Amino acid sequence: MSSSIDFELSEGWRKPPGIFIIAEVDGVAGERIREIQQAYDPKLARALPPHITIAGSSGVGPIMADTAVAELRHRLEPICQSMEPLELTLQPPHRFMQTDIVVLPLDPNGPIRELHERIAGSGLRFAQAKFSFTPHVTLSFYRTLEPATVKQLLSLRLDVPIHITTLTCSLTNEPMPPR
Repeated sequence: MSSSIDFELSEGWRKPPGIFIIAEVDGVAGERIREIQQAYDPKLARALPPHITIAGSSGVGPIMADTAVAELRHRLEPICQSMEPLELTLQPPHRFMQTDIVVLPLDPNGPIRELHERIAGSGLRFAQAKFSFTPHVTLSFYRTLEPATVKQLLSLRLDVPIHITTLTCSLTNEPMPPR
């Protein structure tokens, strides 16, 4: 086998790097979500703080990795400055797209949709999205779940609102951790 084939087999499946826009979930809701992640998916809990992906995986794909920080600021700061912080309600958990991924969905309409659409129309260059806009907080991502564990996760309820006050741009080379 040639080295060029080896390279294609080991690296060819990786997506190109891109910039995701996330909103960390902090406060009481963030603490509770972190506890759930630690109990049901410690790898996820160690990798990232609880968050909502506003742009990068659904609705629009990641922003092109070669986008300058100055361009990000130029396009995103006016959007952020013109919007009030968002108060959002988490819906009951469900499995994501027939996988073992369990998420706490958010209503994809209202202020979070407005934020997403304004970012999508900002003039930034985005890769193709895999899914329609489905805002959520992930509870379990890496683990293969036993049926009893899925039942436990799906029975959880978080009646605490989450507040989005800050957006973060994160350069990632999936499936590598973000930088």
